[in-house]
Amino acid sequence: METIGTTGMAKRLKPSVEENEIAVEDGAIIKVSGEESEPGTLHSEQMEMEIAQILEKIDRFTQLVSELLESGKAMLKELSNEFEERMILIHKEQMEKLQEDIQEVRLLDAANEEIDTLLQSAKYLFQNIHSGT
Repeated sequence: METIGTTGMAKRLKPSVEENEIAVEDGAIIKVSGEESEPGTLHSEQMEMEIAQILEKIDRFTQLVSELLESGKAMLKELSNEFEERMILIHKEQMEKLQEDIQEVRLLDAANEEIDTLLQSAKYLFQNIHSGT
């Protein structure tokens, strides 16, 4: 008889628990009756909706990252082109300056050669004057 009483008591508790289930989702308390929800039906729909929202966030984030990458590539390419142009300009200016330095050295060498020739002539003249006197 105790078995019948215990079984009868369990049968009475089981339907009452199924009829008044409480679910907590996103901080809100939702009362779910046992008749309305088949195992996982409501939760599956809610879960599918949340998964869809998360996938949409992933798509937006992926799009944002893609746009940032493209923007970054464009900026780096522009900077690279500007850097290359600036380096070429600096090289050109430096080459012009070095060419000017080479020209100055050549002019200085020519002037030194001319002075050396004049000094050699003057030396020759002094030697001839001293030899002749």
